[in-house]
Amino acid sequence: MAIYKLTVNGQRKEVNVDPSTPLLWVLREELKMTGTKYGCGISACGACTVHVDGVATRSCVLPMSLVGGPITTIEGVGQDPVGRAVQDAWVDKDVVQCGYCQSGQIMSAVALLKAMRNPTDTNIEESMGGNLCRCATYVRIREAIKSAAQKL
Repeated sequence: MAIYKLTVNGQRKEVNVDPSTPLLWVLREELKMTGTKYGCGISACGACTVHVDGVATRSCVLPMSLVGGPITTIEGVGQDPVGRAVQDAWVDKDVVQCGYCQSGQIMSAVALLKAMRNPTDTNIEESMGGNLCRCATYVRIREAIKSAAQKL
């Protein structure tokens, strides 16, 4: 066990966990932040995406021993103008169907728009390709990203 001092959504947190514990489980079980979802456990679906030091990261495979920098989760992403624009576009375009994958989708979309303010369809498909949606809302996801980009 080791003590980790984290900054999550701008707030200081402290946890005492095994260094091999994935960040996802620290967020969900230790910090009771359940917006970040468990999908596959092997970094293949994107449901667990959070930002670590500003980079979209699959939290299901990131051990605490390798976590560096501040963490932003779906609970905190709307505190920033890009995150707020993406969340608003998700609502405006009625993206959510079952909703399970959407926190990871939003986190990846925010990372894309922070890196590239006017992405093409190809940019969106390449950036979002690692996020799976069992309900196949991909067309609405692309529309929401484009809408958010226009508002920014």
